[in-house]
Amino acid sequence: MLKPEIKNYVTPKHIRDYPTGPSFEAGHLVSINAGWRTFKPVVDINVCTGCYQCYLLCPDGAISKTDNKKIEFDYSFCKGCGVCAHECSFNAISMVKEELTK
Repeated sequence: MLKPEIKNYVTPKHIRDYPTGPSFEAGHLVSINAGWRTFKPVVDINVCTGCYQCYLLCPDGAISKTDNKKIEFDYSFCKGCGVCAHECSFNAISMVKEELTK
């Protein structure tokens, strides 16, 4: 599974250039997709076993495998749904209240 990436949207110059199917190529987003999150997942690397169950079940593709066979979150795309924490058999992921930033 490819990790989502930001790609600038370019307005087509002619009506025939507009897509007839999905409005944008798969795997790309036109903006960061996590501004309304209330809780965010935090992994305890010492408890994580690298089973990747969370990675496989993340609906947003916001979890990546690291070189040390653990996981990390891309908070730009994580919506805070909690699927990863719910499915972690080892309780390595907890949902933490998102801090307000100014």
